[in-house]
Amino acid sequence: MQHFKRHRRLYRFFMRRNRFTHSQWAGGTILLVCALVAILLANLDATRELYHRFWQQKVTLGVEGFGLSNRTVEEWINDGLMVVFFFAVGLEIKREIIAGQLSTLKQAGLPIAAAVGGMLFPALIYLAFNIGGPAESGWGIPTATDIAFALGVLSLLGDRVPLSMKVFLTALAIVDDLGAILLIALFYSSHIDWGMLTAAAVTFSFLFMLNRLKVYRMKYYILPSLLLWILFLHSGIHATIAGVIVAMTIPSTPRYSKKYFIYKVKNLYKAFVYEDRKEVEVLGNEKQHEYLQAIRLISRNAISPSQRLEYALHPTVTFFIMPLFALANAGVEIDTARLGTLVSAQSLGIFFGLILGKPLGIFLLSRFTVRLGWCVKPAGISWMTFLAVACLGGIGFTMSIFIDTLAFDDPAMVSTGKAAILLASFTAGFIGWLMITLASKLKTHPR
Repeated sequence: MQHFKRHRRLYRFFMRRNRFTHSQWAGGTILLVCALVAILLANLDATRELYHRFWQQKVTLGVEGFGLSNRTVEEWINDGLMVVFFFAVGLEIKREIIAGQLSTLKQAGLPIAAAVGGMLFPALIYLAFNIGGPAESGWGIPTATDIAFALGVLSLLGDRVPLSMKVFLTALAIVDDLGAILLIALFYSSHIDWGMLTAAAVTFSFLFMLNRLKVYRMKYYILPSLLLWILFLHSGIHATIAGVIVAMTIPSTPRYSKKYFIYKVKNLYKAFVYEDRKEVEVLGNEKQHEYLQAIRLISRNAISPSQRLEYALHPTVTFFIMPLFALANAGVEIDTARLGTLVSAQSLGIFFGLILGKPLGIFLLSRFTVRLGWCVKPAGISWMTFLAVACLGGIGFTMSIFIDTLAFDDPAMVSTGKAAILLASFTAGFIGWLMITLASKLKTHPR
C-alpha cells in the first residue's frame, strides 16, 4: 500500500510539472521576470559593468578561420540558440497549416486578415515618424507580436476571455510570426552570397528528399540541418531562417495510423491482462514487460516526428532559450541624460506603432473583411471584446527586439529601440488587460 502511495505521489508530481511547463501563462511570466532582471542588472552600479561585459565575451566555436569563431555570447544566443526558437515556431506554423486553425480558408481567413492589418498599420505609423530619417530601416520592429506574453496575459484573465478569442489570438500570432520571418528573410539580411545560398538549397533538397522518402529517424536530419544553419550563417540571409526551413522538412504524418494504433493496442492490452500474475509486478513478469515496450513503441510511432519535437522542445524554448534571450537583450540602461531619446522619432514610431497600429490594424481589417463577407467573426463575440483582445497584439517583445538588433548598426539606436519596445509592450499589456476586464463587466452587467 505504501509502495502504491509513493508511486501515486510521483505520478502527481510529474503531472503537475507537465501542466506547468505546457501552460500558456508560465512562459510569459518567466519572460517578464527575466526582462525585469535584465533591466535591473543593467542599471545597478554594482552589476552594470559585469552584466555588459559578460554578454560581450568572445566565445570560440568550430575551426579557426571557418567563421564560427570570435562571436560574443549575445551573438551566439541571437544567431545560434534563436535558431531553435525559430525551428519550434516553424513546427507550430506547419501544424496549424496542416491540421489547425489555418488548415482551411474559412478558418484561416480572419487570422490572416488580422495579421496583415496588424503588420501594415504599425509599419505605416512608424514610417510616418521616420521616413527619410536615420531610423527608417526600423519599420519592421512594431509589426511583430510576442505570442508568449500575449497568451500569458489572456491566461491570467481566465474565463473573462472566451475560448474562441484565445484560439483566434493564437492563430493570429502564428501568422504574425510567419510574417516576421518573411520580413527578416527579405529585408533584414545582409549582402547575399549566392554560392553559399546554392549550397544551402542543395542541402535543403536533401532534407526534403528524406521527408518524401518517409525517413522518420531524426538522427538522419541532424547533420544536414547543422550544415544548412552554417551555410545560412555565411549566406547573408539571417541564420535563424534555417530553423524555419528545417522545420518544414520534418515529417508531419505518423508512421502508424489511428486505426492501426487502436487495433494493436487493444490486442496488446488483452495479452497483457492474460499474462497478469497476482503479487508479481511488471519488473518480474517478462511477458508483460515486453507488451508494455511494444505499446510504448506503437504509441511513439502513432505521433508524428514534428509533433514529438514540438512537444519536447516547448520546455527548452520557453524556460531556457527565450528567458536567456530576454536576459541578454532586454538590459536597457535607464539614464536620465538619455530620457530624451524616448520622445525621438524612432521611439515614438515604435511606441505608437505597437500600442495604436497593432490593435487598429487587427480590428479594422478584421471588421472590413467580415463586413464584406470574406471572413466570419467568432460566434458570440462582441466587437468591443475583439478590440480589447487586439490590444494585446501590441506586445512585441521577443520578435520586436530581435528585429531591432538586425535593423540598426548603431548600438545607441538598438538600445533606444529596445527601451521603446519594452515600454510599449508593458503599456499594451496593461491596456489589453484593462479593456478585456471592462468588456467582461459590460457583458455581465449590461445597461
